[in-house]
Formats: sequence, structure tokens, C-alpha cells
Amino acid sequence: MKSRNFGKTAAKALICTACAVSLFTSGDMAVAAREKYLVSLNAGVAEILDCDPDTGSRPEEAVEDLEALCITMGTGEEEDSLYDPEEELVMADVNEAANVRTEPDAGSELAGLLYKDCGGRILERKDGWTKIESGDLVGWIRDDLLFFGEEAEALADTVGFRVINVTSEALNVREEASDDADIEGIITKGDRLDIDDTVENVPKGWVAVVYDSDVTGYVREEYVVSSFRVDSGETQAAIEEREAKEAEEKRKKALHANRGAVVANADENRLLAALIQCEAGANNYPGCLAVGAVVMNRVRSGGYPNTISSVIYASGQFTPALNGKVAARYMGNISPICIQAATDAINGCTNVGGATHFRRWNGSIPGIVIANQVYY
Repeated sequence: MKSRNFGKTAAKALICTACAVSLFTSGDMAVAAREKYLVSLNAGVAEILDCDPDTGSRPEEAVEDLEALCITMGTGEEEDSLYDPEEELVMADVNEAANVRTEPDAGSELAGLLYKDCGGRILERKDGWTKIESGDLVGWIRDDLLFFGEEAEALADTVGFRVINVTSEALNVREEASDDADIEGIITKGDRLDIDDTVENVPKGWVAVVYDSDVTGYVREEYVVSSFRVDSGETQAAIEEREAKEAEEKRKKALHANRGAVVANADENRLLAALIQCEAGANNYPGCLAVGAVVMNRVRSGGYPNTISSVIYASGQFTPALNGKVAARYMGNISPICIQAATDAINGCTNVGGATHFRRWNGSIPGIVIANQVYY
């Protein structure tokens, strides 16, 4: 407000006076009240407008008082006098991330995180804290962790993106800026793509966009609206959901991590395949591999015998081996799926991590359930 010229402010004062008249109705009492009000109002305005006799200028606080008067009277120019777009933008001033709180208090609950190079808009400021909106994240962050004003704008210009939003029901993305060019794909209303600022001299009426991760395409300008964006913060709920997914992916990756090959001959490979078929059937590869992996995990473990045959025939372990079914299967036909699963398990493949036990699943034992058996 201090940067605005006085002429603009004085004009607002005149508008205020006109607005004041409209507040009163007709009638003798209303006329008398109106005249009394205008006298006091004009006196107040005149006092505010009083110039410094030496410099001819008006004190800065007078300008502010007059603007406040205009705002109180409702001049219809509230947006211009109260809202400055340059002051709305805020950017994170951190090396990694800053906590965003539900209240302007370091002891309040976390609302989420505002990461490096992310930004948002100011909703409120209070006691060294700023309430921001950054995507779905709304909360309070300490002022010393933020860039404001020109610093925020400069950072946003560096790390921000220009994007297009599709306004038509469907829009072709073409390989070249021509209606005759091949179509790379189709985007629909509401889709958003980054503008490819690396492309120079784009023909009038077209926009170069980043399509399918790293492919440059072209869309007709008349069917899109462009805007500028910076990356947003992340809510606590989104963080927890993401971390849960990451933990699950990490667990799955660990379950399938190769555990190292074990030297085995053809007879041992066939013996393992025979056990697999007896325990898991002949047509379920995941279940077959899981049984083979359990045997091989025992071979690698110091708590069990170190050969395939000794693990299979260990006392009290695999019932089909002890009742003669494995030997019979070894001498007969073995499913190719079981043979492949045995080979893969010997070579270190697993889908149950380091599990060394399995049994029919009844819901009482936690573990990895595959084909009605739980591995643990």
C-alpha cells in the first residue's frame, strides 16, 4: 500500500463520498442526517488531505488513513487496495523439507511437509508463522523457513513449470506443429501437460508440450489454457500412505531377491522337483517355486543339513519323502513346471524370501500365503 501514488488514493476518497450519499434514504429526517454526515465526512477527508506546508506532500500515515476510510465505505476497489498478487506467493526456504503444522505452534500436530523448491499461497500470517495452501496441504509454517515477495518469485521462476490444461473433450497430440502431422496420442478434458520450454520458434497457434514422460508433442493453442505452477507440499495422510506403499514394495522386493545359487547335480534337481510336485501339485508355478525355495533356504542355513537330499529326507520334516511318495514320483513322470521351479530355486530364485517352513494355511500363522499354504 505504501507504494501506491497519492492521486489514486485521492480518487478513492471522492468515490467514498459518493458512496456515503447512497447509504441514506429520502425524507426530511434522512436529509438532515445526510447533511450532517457529509459535513463530518468532508471535514475528515479534508483533514487527511491536508498538505505539509513546507514540502507540499502529504504524510504517509495520512495516505494509509484515507485508504482505510475508503475500504470502510466500500468503494468497490477492495481487491486493488487490499490484495497484492506478488505478496501471495510463498516458497520453501529449506535444504530438504519443513514441517507444516495444524496450528501456529511448534507443538501442534503435523499437517504435512513442504519440500525444497515447493511453494504455495499465503492464507494468513500470525506471530512469526504463515498459514499456507500448497496443493492439498493447508497449515502453518514458521516464517524463517519461507521465501516471500521477490525472493519467492525469483525461486518460482527458476523451479516452476508452465503447463497447459485441456479444455476440449479430446485433443490430438501431434508429432509436429501441423494438422497433417502424425498423432502421438490423445488427451482429454482436464488433462495437464508440461509446456516444453526448450523448443524455440513454435508456430503461431500451437504449443509444444512434454508428452509421455520425455516426448515432445504439439497441441492446438485454442483448445488449452496455460498456467504456471510450482510443486506442492504433501499432507501427513499422503505421506503415511506413500510410506506404506514403499514399505510393501520393499518387502516384495526382498521376497524376490536372489539368494544365490547352490551347486547341485541332475539327480538332486530331479529329487527336488519330485518333492515339489508332491507338496505343491503340478500346475501352480508360484506354489512350486515357494516349496523349492524353502528347501534351498534350509540348505543355505547353518541350522539344517547342507545338501538337498539330506534336507528332504531329514527326520520328521517332509511327509511325502518319509512315506515313499517322493521316491515314487522321482522314478515316474514329473511335471515340467516342477522341474523348472526346482532349477530356479537351486539358482537362487525365491518368492518367499528366506522362509524355511510352510504348512496349510488356516489363518493362525502369519506369513506369505501362496496357493493355500503359508510360508514363514
